[in-house]
Amino acid sequence: MAVRGLLRYFFAMRPVDNPRQRFERQYVEWIDEPPPAQLDVREETTTKEILSKNDSPDVPFTWSLNPYRGCTHACAYCYARPTHEYLGFGAGTDFETRIVVKMRAPELLRARLAARAWRGDAIAFSGDTDCYQPLEAHYQLTRRCLEACRDMRNPVMIVTKSWLVQRDAALIGEIARVAGATACVSLAFDDPALARAIEPGAPRPARRIESIRALADAGVRTGVIFAPIIPGLNEDQIPAVLEKAKEAGAVFASRVLLRLPHAVKEVFLERVRRELPDRARRIESRIRDVRDGGLSDPRFHDRMRGVGAYWDLVDTTFRVHAARVGLASRDERQVAEPALPREAVLRPGDQLRLFG
Repeated sequence: MAVRGLLRYFFAMRPVDNPRQRFERQYVEWIDEPPPAQLDVREETTTKEILSKNDSPDVPFTWSLNPYRGCTHACAYCYARPTHEYLGFGAGTDFETRIVVKMRAPELLRARLAARAWRGDAIAFSGDTDCYQPLEAHYQLTRRCLEACRDMRNPVMIVTKSWLVQRDAALIGEIARVAGATACVSLAFDDPALARAIEPGAPRPARRIESIRALADAGVRTGVIFAPIIPGLNEDQIPAVLEKAKEAGAVFASRVLLRLPHAVKEVFLERVRRELPDRARRIESRIRDVRDGGLSDPRFHDRMRGVGAYWDLVDTTFRVHAARVGLASRDERQVAEPALPREAVLRPGDQLRLFG
């Protein structure tokens, strides 16, 4: 798909609309209506390191790889939005339209995997933005990085909400057989109208169920992540999502409570008020119910889950229905499990080990 074809993903793209930037002293308002937001793709070639090291106890990986910064899926709740501010951009429309492409990602990854110091830890694709967002159809950076992992027998974990992952199902299946691979499809809505309102550039729910089926059929250990749970909006859709995921071949299910760090709070609440005005007050009230009066909790171990009676009810609903349909219920920290020991990783000159 050509880059210009991405325009069809912007269903009702608003003009430039960004919350106040945390790192900029100057803030400028448009006197009249701002110009329409246009897709702005920036090819970055100076990156020297492609793997990011994670020290959070809330996620199940140490290393993550993100070939793209920003994401045209335009999910109002995306916790990665504030990272765009480090580039001097905004966390709102800028995050959805100003996309940075890390052109050297595949070669940098191959160099890292070939280093003697590399110990073969699982690499998480999409620690922040979706590695299979529409631009991947053109650049194929994720595919080439996966080919490097296959060639070097390095385990991977993939999280995506894109149907484009189906293109690489066979490749991911190869990695699963030689090193270990886990794929997680993110799906928080069964109702396509609600999905369109909150995540306008992401594939509709039915396409994501197809992705689960394609990955499972390729021999990949596949699960569904009900993320985020948005109290007052989508908790009633947990049973349907889990049922359809199981029918498609998922073997486990995880869930994450909505997080609204920094500017994400403003982006999310504005989107809800605009798209779902009759439900906005209830949604905000329910979020505060499970966040002890706030809208987010930055503390480790508490960011992904809530507190109080209503959260207990929602969490129990998830666990009961996961058990009912036969899905292993997992915390976010338990999702990635490399299938082979670190010694299985290959480096240049190691090929003779295959015969030993």
